[in-house]
Amino acid sequence: MIGRRNFASDNNAGVHPEILAAIEAANTGHAVAYGDDPWTERAAEAFKQHFGADAAVFFVFGGTGANVTGLGAVLRPHQAVLCTDVAHIHVHECGAPGRFLGAKILPIPTPDGKLTVDRLRPFLDYMGDQHVVQPGVVSLTQATEVGTVYTPREVRALADFAHQNGMKVHMDGARIANAAVHLDAPLAAFTRDTGVDVLSFGGTKNGLMFGEAVVLFDPALARDYPYIRTQGTQLPSKMRFIAAQFEAYLEADLWRRNAAHANAMAGRLAAGLARIPQVRITQKVEANGVFAVIPRHAIPLIRDRYFFHVPDETAGLVRWMTAFDTTPADVDDFIRIVKESVQ
Repeated sequence: MIGRRNFASDNNAGVHPEILAAIEAANTGHAVAYGDDPWTERAAEAFKQHFGADAAVFFVFGGTGANVTGLGAVLRPHQAVLCTDVAHIHVHECGAPGRFLGAKILPIPTPDGKLTVDRLRPFLDYMGDQHVVQPGVVSLTQATEVGTVYTPREVRALADFAHQNGMKVHMDGARIANAAVHLDAPLAAFTRDTGVDVLSFGGTKNGLMFGEAVVLFDPALARDYPYIRTQGTQLPSKMRFIAAQFEAYLEADLWRRNAAHANAMAGRLAAGLARIPQVRITQKVEANGVFAVIPRHAIPLIRDRYFFHVPDETAGLVRWMTAFDTTPADVDDFIRIVKESVQ
């Protein structure tokens, strides 16, 4: 599978050439470690251009570290995080939030990977009961783990409900660029402006080599975060190499260009699959993922040519992801193989 593009994950894609060039340009001489360098200063300023002058920006190694330490800024050990039953913090982080924060994750089933106020409301029954873990944070994923996207109005409704009931709002933005492209909206329009308190801002799935950012919109929350980050083993010593990537990523709209291409390739894939009767797309294709049910016998046949993940083999549920470097030829060849395999 090495070298060939696949449809398993945008994590499998390489590093965008502009990002590699930024890393190489930063690899000159010595620079003060732990973020006291010009690259980190410029990258933080680039974030502020999107999120506001008082947004506090901190760089970390990866997405799990961003989620764990970001939640650590708004969560106490006796509290719980409300999220969907497919949320990355619940399913794919090996219990890291629970282990490092001492808090509980309360997953909520949804048909489309999106929370609603009605799904949160029953948890108010636990408020004030000293025998029960207290809901403290609502965590949203944008775009969701099944490829759907919250609208700004949906985020605002959830944030208002959370704040009215003493909870904070965390957003896992591993694919935030894909969501912004789908919404055709500024990054702040569905984060800061709609009441999100802490944002895990991803880039690795959209062309970066490594590194994510935690963005805090309340100065009071930001005050203790440097200690939370260090204790959470997420303080990079050579931070300039993460910061240089984000500087290049944000300042020339590379984040938008990459995400727009990935989304377009997912749209092309979905359009082609829709013409195959044996393929049933199960979710709206709003970012760079296509979820579908196909005949079970076709799964190994397609996997002989292209690698991808199968969330539920019994049901024939598959996940096909596109990336910034997926080409139209890749998509068209994949559609051809799917069509041949499902017969």
